[in-house]
Amino acid sequence: MTISEQLKQIISDYDAVIKVIDKDARESEDRAYGGFVRMAKGRLQEHISENIARIAWQNIGGNPDNLEINSKKVSIPMKPSYLNRIKDDEVVNHIKKNIVNYVYKLSVDKHIYVNKKFVIGIECKAFAENAMIKRILIDFDLLQTQYPNLSCYLFQLESQLGGDYSELTKPIYGSYSTRTLQSYFSCELNIITLLQGERNINRPIHKNFKSLRLEQLSDAMEILAEDMKRFH
Repeated sequence: MTISEQLKQIISDYDAVIKVIDKDARESEDRAYGGFVRMAKGRLQEHISENIARIAWQNIGGNPDNLEINSKKVSIPMKPSYLNRIKDDEVVNHIKKNIVNYVYKLSVDKHIYVNKKFVIGIECKAFAENAMIKRILIDFDLLQTQYPNLSCYLFQLESQLGGDYSELTKPIYGSYSTRTLQSYFSCELNIITLLQGERNINRPIHKNFKSLRLEQLSDAMEILAEDMKRFH
């Protein structure tokens, strides 16, 4: 399939899922309505994001055998300087004796490996607001302690961040609050929104359909492709 055909297939997948979520959620016996909707949208966005990444790699002529996408946990070790802040020597000694066990295991939704090197992380959201942005920034800052050159992305269907994230225009100026939050973290979070128009909690997309545009998918693919050129 050509690049254009693959992007159009993503749109077909999106249409097929979004148009039946409401019906499937009402008929589900395993999950409450809200839980089913959140799960379906979350899985859809992960599917879209992974496929965009694979198409981007293909677009620059990358060998598919050199690309791996997973969400394996990364071990974040304890910072040694933390021990200087603990006043109890017995606690310090205990930690030192067991230091190999003091790790925090962390992952984002999609880890992109090129030639077995973790180079791009993508957090996938049906929508994001600033409380989510804080957690995403923390996660990526922690991952960059182990992978300093990691590229960090948020792929969201809709935006609830204010500003112009949902206008799908260039350049993206962002919003006052989101840009301020980003200023306190070292990672450069690239926010990519796929659907036009700010999220309206009273008009969810599974009841008030929004079209996924080929142009926006193509833009997202090209952004990732340009990033991937560093490793090709």
